[in-house]
Amino acid sequence: MRYTAIIDRLQDLGGDKWALHNESRRRIAAGDEIMELTIGEPDITTDPALVEHCVAALRAGRTRYSNGRGETGLVNALIDLYADRLPGIEEENVLCFPGTQTALFAVILALAGEGDGVLTGNPFYATYEGVIRAAGASLQSVPLRIEHGFVMQPADLRAAITPESRVLLLNTPHNPTGAVMDRDAIASLGQLCIEHDLWIVCDEVYEALIFEGTFVSPLEIAELRERTVVVSSISKSHAATGFRSGWSIGPVAFSRRLLPLSETMLFGNQPFIADMTEAALRGDFDTAERLREALGRRARRVAAAVADLPMLSASLPQGGMFLMIDVSRTGLDGEAFAEQLLERHDVAVMPGISFGESAAGLVRVALTVPDDTLLEAVRRMGCLCDELAEAAADREAVT
Repeated sequence: MRYTAIIDRLQDLGGDKWALHNESRRRIAAGDEIMELTIGEPDITTDPALVEHCVAALRAGRTRYSNGRGETGLVNALIDLYADRLPGIEEENVLCFPGTQTALFAVILALAGEGDGVLTGNPFYATYEGVIRAAGASLQSVPLRIEHGFVMQPADLRAAITPESRVLLLNTPHNPTGAVMDRDAIASLGQLCIEHDLWIVCDEVYEALIFEGTFVSPLEIAELRERTVVVSSISKSHAATGFRSGWSIGPVAFSRRLLPLSETMLFGNQPFIADMTEAALRGDFDTAERLREALGRRARRVAAAVADLPMLSASLPQGGMFLMIDVSRTGLDGEAFAEQLLERHDVAVMPGISFGESAAGLVRVALTVPDDTLLEAVRRMGCLCDELAEAAADREAVT
């Protein structure tokens, strides 16, 4: 039987990147005690008041069809949220989607197609390559170097741009590295986008989880607004990952062109979730503050613990939910190290290769478990390092 090109393009870009996470889940289901440090699932629950907003909306009958753009209350809340960044923002700048992932899929589908290139930093979030290739475009890798704090450098972007390039996909704070781009960094990259007539798509889902520095969006830079689309959601800021409530903010002309695609895909979100999202954006909730404090503290503690292990080194993130550890001095790449860590010591981390070739020597640790669990996981990493060093010494003695 035949399948379409999009199905063929995505065959190796779905769950395969999460194979180690899936194996850890299989072992947990079988009764094994696994320290799972693989995914960015907040370890605090959605605020009960938000859940009650959702339940109340359900009971009030907010279960009928919506529209392609989004419920009026939520759209207006987003206009208020982005008013300072995008002066003159109106309804037609806004589209609501079930989560950042869906918003990003639709936006990239609207801006890049067969034969086009989408530039993004490497390492990159695991689903980016699939989103880009689903559109028929190619991912054009821009190295994010550890010596620059994983912040994209203009010289590296310039070197990666080709005549096929159409979009620069940014992510700040960055997943998986936790890097945060300041205004100067964004402006410098934006100037290249102006020179080469590139769209800027910025994934800002971790905006509320910055430990150091100040969040800056490309929308805040006037000369970039006409070519910028941002996507985000309440998944991380309000620990509401399962509610799948996100949005895109972009130029009116762009959003008008995107609306029919959104309507074809979804024809509206769930009104009861839209009501909850409006309450989240307008309310005074401390979820992000509590997450930010816990994640920042854990990042510092893990980095300090890793510093005591001579075969490992950690890059301290500025935001987000993750920390990257360089395991290359063990003689293993990140994938082999992660596999052995799970097999021998019941700790599950994500191999860096899941986020691109630039991260092949790294593993990503999710900071979404209690401090003591993280420190015990680092201790077990140290045990694995000792075992690897002992095995290497034995091999050398034999030869």
